[in-house]
Amino acid sequence: MQLSRIVKPRALRLLAVVVAGLALAACASQLEPAKKLLGDVEAAVTTAGADAQQYIPDQVAAVNKRLGELRAAFDRQDYKTVLADAPALLTEAKGLADAAAAKKKEVLEALGSEWTALAAELPQTISAVEAKLATLAKTKKLPAGLTKDGVESAKAALAQAKPAWDEAKAAFGSGNVQAALDKAKGVKTALDEAAARLGLAGTPKPAA
Repeated sequence: MQLSRIVKPRALRLLAVVVAGLALAACASQLEPAKKLLGDVEAAVTTAGADAQQYIPDQVAAVNKRLGELRAAFDRQDYKTVLADAPALLTEAKGLADAAAAKKKEVLEALGSEWTALAAELPQTISAVEAKLATLAKTKKLPAGLTKDGVESAKAALAQAKPAWDEAKAAFGSGNVQAALDKAKGVKTALDEAAARLGLAGTPKPAA
């Protein structure tokens, strides 16, 4: 009876050691696969690059948020959670590059259409303003509705618009469509104002 009392606690302790050892072994066997999965997700996000940050920022943020949660689980040695959830996140992360490319194409096509319209309109407006100024330069008296200050303002606007339009075309030629469009819109605003001050048909009245 006394012997059985001694053996039983020893057996329980031995069992506990064995169970703990198995648990540690299982944990260790999950560490490297979990670590690799996290690394693969990070690599996929990095590969998506700046285009993903620019065109699909919400999707990138969602992936990074979940990645942060899985990193925290990894730090807690909760490798089971990482192994369970990371594969789906990896698939999502790998899809960022394609999603960004599709969105970029959509945006550039829209910008390209707007650029095409401006590229057709602005040279005509520049020519019209130049022609009007040339005509006014030959007259001794300004037509009714025009002022000397208005004409001078139009000259100044044209002088700034022409090089700015050249810069816009250069930006478009280098593939920077958004910068080209932003510059072209500024040129249009200046030319519309100049045309209005010269009383050209189809232009709004200039600001007071």
